[in-house]
Amino acid sequence: MQFIEGGVTAAKGFLAGGIHCGIRKNKSKADLAMIFSKTPCAAAGVYTQNLVKGAPILVTRKNIADGRAQAVICNSGNANTCNADGEKKAWRMCEIAGEALGIDPHDVIVASTGVIGQILPIAPIENAAPALAALLNENGSNMAAKAIMTTDTIEKEGAVKITLGDKEVRIGGISKGSGMIHPNMATMLCFVTTDCAISVPMLQKAIKAAADTTFNMISVDGDTSTNDTLAIMANGEAENEEITEENEAYKTFLEALTAVCRKLSMMMAGDGEGATKLLICKTTGAKDWETAKTVAKSVICSSLLKAAMFGEDANWGRVLCAIGYAGADIDINKVDVSFKSAYGQVDVCVNGAGINFSEEEAAKVLHEKEITILVELNSGDAEAEAFGCDLTYDYVKINGDYRT
Repeated sequence: MQFIEGGVTAAKGFLAGGIHCGIRKNKSKADLAMIFSKTPCAAAGVYTQNLVKGAPILVTRKNIADGRAQAVICNSGNANTCNADGEKKAWRMCEIAGEALGIDPHDVIVASTGVIGQILPIAPIENAAPALAALLNENGSNMAAKAIMTTDTIEKEGAVKITLGDKEVRIGGISKGSGMIHPNMATMLCFVTTDCAISVPMLQKAIKAAADTTFNMISVDGDTSTNDTLAIMANGEAENEEITEENEAYKTFLEALTAVCRKLSMMMAGDGEGATKLLICKTTGAKDWETAKTVAKSVICSSLLKAAMFGEDANWGRVLCAIGYAGADIDINKVDVSFKSAYGQVDVCVNGAGINFSEEEAAKVLHEKEITILVELNSGDAEAEAFGCDLTYDYVKINGDYRT
């Protein structure tokens, strides 16, 4: 497996682009994206677990219930959620994309992101769609990535290539997400494309498995959003032998898909609203994956720990506290904790108790932009990772006037 450039257009047969259509007031910010496959695709998706779901999710679920799709249309600046005409507008977006691209509107994945509860103006999308369709190209991933951003500060793209049999297979994606991010999907949109030949059941199984260990392991602020969508399209243009069962080819594909999702997850966590540091909690030595996952997520979700990381304070007691209320069956007297970064590593807790360490050296470790919190449970061989960020003054500033 090798990471490559190209994002959502790295795979054969995919085009993408983004444009400013007028939903957002700032004309310098693109707010409408399209992704298009020249040939029909197998399609699958994973969505928010929030009971309040954006209208685009309801429409997308219906559209890809048959396991087929050929395009994505997505706007930023308005979530099209909690609106009486939401589903009508979301379906109209599918029709607009279908008309512009010459495909069946039922083969369109639709998504929206932005402010909740405001009526989505459809005219800007209708007016801009033909021009957007005309500029779609094989190098348009970055344009699309920018068009789906809200409070994100960087565009998020990733792609890999692998070999299945004697065929090169590519997987690429773009995502957005910065705030309202919490495990079991986040305030995120992610669109993944691949030229792999894979059946719909196997594609759905793979995207769910990849989400469980990546996007479902992110937390920025503890809020699960309403519009979260992770959708994947596979057009089969790599011409590999179709994956129809959990064989070695499937395992290789899943590993590559997970790598793309992990990269995008880490970019989202590190770009959390107001964040200055990417936090990774790696739990090892657990009796099973469920225990390791529960502990890692609990630590990464702790507001007290996140604040301590912002202050570069090696307050390991907050790690143990988060482990203690995680609800996992562990022996706290076996737990070791360390902080690690590019500067080095400092051990702070052994067998559930503090040890002597240099506060000055610890502060240097925590001064880096990426910090790993190592939690060793000493009870087995399972491990898991969760991703988050520090909690800063700017998070409150950003969200204090987000709507206005």
